[in-house]
Amino acid sequence: MAKASEIRKGLVVELDGKLLMVRDIDMQTPSARGGATLYKMRFTDLRSGHKVEERFKGDDQLTTIELQRRTVVLSYVDGEEHIFMDNDDFSQYPIRSTDIADELLFLDESTVGIQALLIDGQIIGLEPPQTVEMEIIDTVPELKGASASARTKPATFATGLTIQVPEYLAIGDRVRIHTTDKRYVSRAD
Repeated sequence: MAKASEIRKGLVVELDGKLLMVRDIDMQTPSARGGATLYKMRFTDLRSGHKVEERFKGDDQLTTIELQRRTVVLSYVDGEEHIFMDNDDFSQYPIRSTDIADELLFLDESTVGIQALLIDGQIIGLEPPQTVEMEIIDTVPELKGASASARTKPATFATGLTIQVPEYLAIGDRVRIHTTDKRYVSRAD
């Protein structure tokens, strides 16, 4: 059991007999003194794939489910499923592509540090690494004389992700991207 204020993105909770993975949390602090902070949580039902939205007070108790984490790599795509391979015992874990659409923006065959989230040996979700290195495949041309100022331009990557990057970067440059915030961190070495 955990308080609603202790729940984080990526945890699995049991609510009304359903296993729900926390996808997003919005905290709403009331303006009145003594008002309870509300947590609006968006979940994905792990069995049906449906989206669920609930509100909780900060001290409401939720039942958390223990997850097993395994380090995996993307092995191949088979129709509507992505197949991930365990780095230790080479087990194959299929998961529907639609269930991991947000995570796929940061993943390709070369991505290391992907964590598969398992319950009873069944994959229920992925956790990408904190930062990933990706190559820019499309952006406006490099500006001559551009400095490392705060001016940015959009850049697109092979996975379809588009983020703002400094204007001095060009097509073919490898950059580090923070996966949680979807933002540019630095150039890759």
